Amino acid sequence: MRAVVLEEFGGPLTVEEIDTPVPGPGQVLVRVTVSGVNPLDTKIRAGRAAHARVRPPAVLGMDLAGVVAEVGPGVTDLAPGDEVYGLTGGVGDLQGSLAEYAAVDARLLARKPESLSPREAAALPLAVITAWEALVDRARVTAGHQVLVHGGAGGVGQVAIQIAHARGARVFATGSPRSLAAIARLGATPIDYTTTPVEDYVAEHTDDRGFDIVFDTIGGATLDLSFNAVRTYTGHVVSALGWGTHSLAPLSFRGASYSGVFTLMPMLTGQGREHHGEILREAGALADVQALRPLLDPRRFTLATVDDAHAVVENGTSNGKIVVDVE
Repeated sequence: MRAVVLEEFGGPLTVEEIDTPVPGPGQVLVRVTVSGVNPLDTKIRAGRAAHARVRPPAVLGMDLAGVVAEVGPGVTDLAPGDEVYGLTGGVGDLQGSLAEYAAVDARLLARKPESLSPREAAALPLAVITAWEALVDRARVTAGHQVLVHGGAGGVGQVAIQIAHARGARVFATGSPRSLAAIARLGATPIDYTTTPVEDYVAEHTDDRGFDIVFDTIGGATLDLSFNAVRTYTGHVVSALGWGTHSLAPLSFRGASYSGVFTLMPMLTGQGREHHGEILREAGALADVQALRPLLDPRRFTLATVDDAHAVVENGTSNGKIVVDVE
């Protein structure tokens, strides 16, 4: 089969012929239709993501949509011909989705929502699992909550807005001037972080009480700002990038809570993979009632132009999620 291979960190991605994998116990062989591109993919390629535990040569690509071609021993809930999607590889020793076929742990997959195209489905898995673990699993978002999403127009942020909105929350999201219109279309109140200090938007939108949930998708200084934006006592800050050194004093003085999300853990450790499949099924149900839909960049990329796709993600010029057509 054809696959895009990274021979060394920082090097080019090359299309090569490699052996088609054979599904083992609990796995299915997926004929990949579309592979999603995430900022983490570009960091792995550059050698700036040690936590992903990738050792070249490797096939990158974490998200996929495709069709089951073959089932391995012990798989009973999927069959050849089923359209599926999932966050399935590209980290640890798991083959990525920038290939014509991938042998995938069936627990990481769900059937593709009927209302989504394969391109739309491939844009969702990493983003929707991260947002779901943050907002639903950790912060228990529900009707009546005021939720602040930092980076509302990003891949995770746009999905987080829709999940929180679908669960009855009132959603606010920060973004740059060029992203405010997109945030508003997603159903959130946009906040221009370049011109509005945190104390001003906390005062304007929460009467100085703070947000019930603050979801940080950016990390660094934005996580520090999150500690100043959360509600006293009952507030909850969740971060998908809480890997730096931070002062917890502002959070502690509010008596609020903090949680971290590490979406890759089930793939790296094998523990909790069933829950990823469960989240994707829940997300599929939201998509099929028109409550969840990714924003896709209209540009088309193939295995031969993956370098171009990565460049768009790295330079921040995309207008939505970037995906690669494999078939």
